[in-house]
Amino acid sequence: MRLQFLALALLSIGVSAAAQTPITFMSEKDITALVDKAKGDRKNDAPMVAEPILSLAPYKAQLEYRPATAPAALHEKDAELMVVLSGTGSIVTGGTLVDGKRSNSANLSGSSISGGNAQSVKHGDMLIVPANTPHQVIPGGGAPIVLMTMHVPFPPSDWPPAN
Repeated sequence: MRLQFLALALLSIGVSAAAQTPITFMSEKDITALVDKAKGDRKNDAPMVAEPILSLAPYKAQLEYRPATAPAALHEKDAELMVVLSGTGSIVTGGTLVDGKRSNSANLSGSSISGGNAQSVKHGDMLIVPANTPHQVIPGGGAPIVLMTMHVPFPPSDWPPAN
């Protein structure tokens, strides 16, 4: 799998959460090892396993190994960049969370989404989910989908600044 985009995205961002040393490159072998770690860390039939790539406030990037459909989510304070590293599926955005409930101070989760738009995705595709937008990843083809996701702060209401 060609994952150079992930390495390039990380070049200008910062520090590995695990090692606290600058990241300058992640090879395909490194990323494959992270996918293997996620597979090994999966408990029972967990629909998703996340492995940290970067945690440099206010940014957070992780590898998400998704062998099954996980609950829908809504992040009130962050937008989320998603890059498909392998597999296929759909990412549903918009609409309304079904059975929505607060999972922490800035996030909501629900069993699914009602009235959203489904976007078919495959290796190499990317999308940005704006803050306050319900979203759900649904693996396709009977195989896991693997994503690199990055949470980025939602710009303040007065952004962009006036000239």
